[in-house]
Amino acid sequence: MDTLMNIRVFCAVSELKSFTAAAERLGMSPAMASKHVMHLEARLAVRLLNRTSRHVSLTETGALYFEQARQMLDGLDELEAGISRTAVAPRGRLRLTAPVWMANPLFAGLLADYRASHPDVMLDVELSGRLVNLVEEGFDLALRVTASPDPGLIARTIADAPFFLVASRRFLDGRGRPSSFDDLQGAPLLAYSLVHADGVVRQDSEQGRRAIRFTPVLQSSNETLMHHACLEGMGFAFLPKWLVADDLAAGRLERVLPDRLFFAGRLLAVYPTRKYLTAKVRSFLDFIARDPRLK
Repeated sequence: MDTLMNIRVFCAVSELKSFTAAAERLGMSPAMASKHVMHLEARLAVRLLNRTSRHVSLTETGALYFEQARQMLDGLDELEAGISRTAVAPRGRLRLTAPVWMANPLFAGLLADYRASHPDVMLDVELSGRLVNLVEEGFDLALRVTASPDPGLIARTIADAPFFLVASRRFLDGRGRPSSFDDLQGAPLLAYSLVHADGVVRQDSEQGRRAIRFTPVLQSSNETLMHHACLEGMGFAFLPKWLVADDLAAGRLERVLPDRLFFAGRLLAVYPTRKYLTAKVRSFLDFIARDPRLK
């Protein structure tokens, strides 16, 4: 059988985690797709995929082979397009993972505008608090706010993504508006469990590094839940600017100590280390990097 087609089928199965879906994409039967992968495994004398009646996953060897094979196929597509002097149009499924809090009007509008400009791209977006393995799980890229991206991946800064300390107007009317760090000692905090589970927030001040010891009243790794709880007046919360922008503008939420208490996060686009990027990934990265809404 054609080795190149074997590799294309293997990559499609790895991305879609389904022989049936891969076969539909490539215009062949599921049985033929299975034969292509079996021939490739026989040729390499290794098992690339774990198969059950309901699940397909990459073996450790398969994950390594998949990363290199996808790089090779992307490069081949770019080469053929260059030789034929035709532009590589963004197309196909773009698998993207991002934080839960990006389920907001700003990001939805950005996706809608990208799709309007690139109608042949189907966006497959997973919003999750977990750190996914891009290669093993078949994602094209991830949007993450982190100070320490995986050293095995490429990270491109897209925009600043600050987190503000906010509270509802009703809550502040009843409790009072803090004017110093001391006013926040023991205050109720909606604590992001991956960062401030103990309620301790450390910030620089004129007196040096200060520890503000809040009292956690709710812990969660879901920023959307904390956002709604904050609107209900449960306490203070550190929430991303893009999630609370409309609430701040409408007066439903207020920033607390706005000149002194915030986290200057950066939104990174993270993708596997490889020489070539597909047109769909490159076009999406360029689109969001220049979008004024993220500035």
